[in-house]
This record gives sequence, C-alpha cells and structure tokens, in this order.
Amino acid sequence: MLEFKFDTQLLIEGKGLDEDAINDYITQNIEGDCLLAVGDDELIKIHFHTNTPWKVLEYAASLGEIYDVVVENMERQANGLKG
Repeated sequence: MLEFKFDTQLLIEGKGLDEDAINDYITQNIEGDCLLAVGDDELIKIHFHTNTPWKVLEYAASLGEIYDVVVENMERQANGLKG
C-alpha cells in the first residue's frame, strides 16, 4: 500500500510565477511527497504524489491557467491495472 497514491502532474501558465513560493506553499499546505515545481515566471511544471490531488489543482488554478493535467492512481498501476 502506497502512502500517497495519486501522481499529480500539470502545467501552470501565468505571470510572475515563483517556483520557490509554489514549492513552499504545497509543502506546507498539502500532504504528499516527491514534489517538483520547476520553470520560470510564466510556466511552471508541477509533479507531486498526494492523496488529495484536487487541492493541488485548486491551488494551481488560483495562480494561472492550468493544462496538461494528469492524475494517475499509482496503487492501481502497481496492481497491474490502468492508473
């Protein structure tokens, strides 16, 4: 059993984005692991393992336009099922 079962990935497009501030917010407010928040002030890629992917999506949408959203259930994948 995985502690955090949803692999959550997305892009945020906006203005004045700050990867360090995004990383800090997610780390402090959303439980999970394996966080990557990389990019520049107009485009950030998020990768995060969590049990509450909707919180990541809600936060990211407050920063700009989100797209290329992927939420995969790694527990299902580990059991040989589609994620």
